[in-house]
Amino acid sequence: MKIYSWNVNGIRAVIKKGAWDDFLDKHDPDILCVQETKATQEQVDMNNSNYEQFWCSAERKGYSGTMIMSKYTPEQVHVGFMPDIKQRYELSDNYGDLTNEGRIITMEFAHTYVCNVYTPNAKDDLSRLSIRESWDKAFLDHIKTLSKTKPVIALGDFNVAHNEIDLARPKENHGKKGFTTEERTGFDNIINSGFIDTFRYLKKDEVKYSWWSQRGGARDRNIGWRIDYVLASDSLSSLVKQVGIHNEVMGSDHCPVSVHIAGLKI
Repeated sequence: MKIYSWNVNGIRAVIKKGAWDDFLDKHDPDILCVQETKATQEQVDMNNSNYEQFWCSAERKGYSGTMIMSKYTPEQVHVGFMPDIKQRYELSDNYGDLTNEGRIITMEFAHTYVCNVYTPNAKDDLSRLSIRESWDKAFLDHIKTLSKTKPVIALGDFNVAHNEIDLARPKENHGKKGFTTEERTGFDNIINSGFIDTFRYLKKDEVKYSWWSQRGGARDRNIGWRIDYVLASDSLSSLVKQVGIHNEVMGSDHCPVSVHIAGLKI
């Protein structure tokens, strides 16, 4: 089972560049979670007949959005947070209700959940940090609730570099968005609640990034951040056989990340 995640930063742009079809032809994922689609399904013309598509678009046009493509038909698809979790947390600010930004979609299979997430960032001035903290708590509650019945694979753009090894310039970025104590603690809480970071599980000391600023030639110089993750319930750890950060794939400021899970009962 090959499961991939890719923040495409606008799916129509990636398709237009030719990067989309090239990626699918080469990697052929079984399940692909996409973030920042910036579109609705009706706006996108894809000829990928091997996949079913499940969309969670933002109310605001050309913004945010998630989508899952799967070769396997899920039993159910949950768009957004579970209703009780949505009610439990303060998830709105001056920019509107985060739960209307198309940031989370979950597929339920007979034996597994696959959850695609595009975590909101804290903004350069950290004005959204408190709402980000609420989001992190709600998301953890979401996947912990799911994991009570079956294992969870949660993947996407988490908008945080977990540890210093996960970004090129940790000293300069301490306390800035994506590397604040609050955001890193939120990620710690996930790991401490029965989930593994599959890349770091197999590649404890490997330095590799999944996002680069579009300014100053950061990608060419590999001044990047690892903010895209595939997380999995601890119970799946023995099945994790291969992980990847595919920084040769162009078309977005992010590159795809992946996990190969052997013997997974979907």
